[in-house]
Amino acid sequence: MAHIEPEESDFRRARGTGTQSVYAALRGEILAMTLPPGCPLDEVRLSERFGMSRTPVREALLRLSGEGLVTTLPNRNSIVAPIDFAALPTYFDALTLMYRVTTRGAAQRATPAAMSNIRKRQEEFAAAVAARDAFAMIEANREFHVAIAELAGNAYYTTFFSRLLDEGRRILRLYYRTFDDRLPRQYVDEHEEMIAAIEGRDVELADKLATKHAEQIVKQVQDYLARDLSDPIDLSAH
Repeated sequence: MAHIEPEESDFRRARGTGTQSVYAALRGEILAMTLPPGCPLDEVRLSERFGMSRTPVREALLRLSGEGLVTTLPNRNSIVAPIDFAALPTYFDALTLMYRVTTRGAAQRATPAAMSNIRKRQEEFAAAVAARDAFAMIEANREFHVAIAELAGNAYYTTFFSRLLDEGRRILRLYYRTFDDRLPRQYVDEHEEMIAAIEGRDVELADKLATKHAEQIVKQVQDYLARDLSDPIDLSAH
């Protein structure tokens, strides 16, 4: 194995730290819509803003691109990824399907030991709801449903569902905004009901609860868009 001189190791570590700080800052601003969809992300200006070279900035943008939050244009410039509202009906179809198949699969494979990670993620979600911390809610909600998908045991479903949840972060942010981040206890309780159905290995009830959970999210986002967009979009069944 090649020997890495201390100076080179320190450089890589410093660059990695820089990339993480840029990534975290930009990701938070994109999710908060402080950097709105379509906003240009100029590497030179970002380098000046963060006081570092373009390399960690470029690496942070690549990481955000992998999460669907940044789009690289043909001229190699980057922008905050637009939200394709016209594609939302098909997105919601896929999201609802993943809620159902992963929750059903988890109910088929549930064991007491396997439930500990799901319960931990639920505790994090409940704490975020109580704190009215929208970003923590988004993260904990994602991890809760990914944990259910992992229990279901189909790696393809887990990968696809994770991608859908990542792509929908800003949609979920709009959803929470409809409550002014005061998410009703109902949504914590719905997670608890899903956990109980999975633990009880009640596949049909798990499917029913997952469908209901997805449908109320879709409806709330539809109502928000119809009410608050200047050009209302019909997101009903295609």
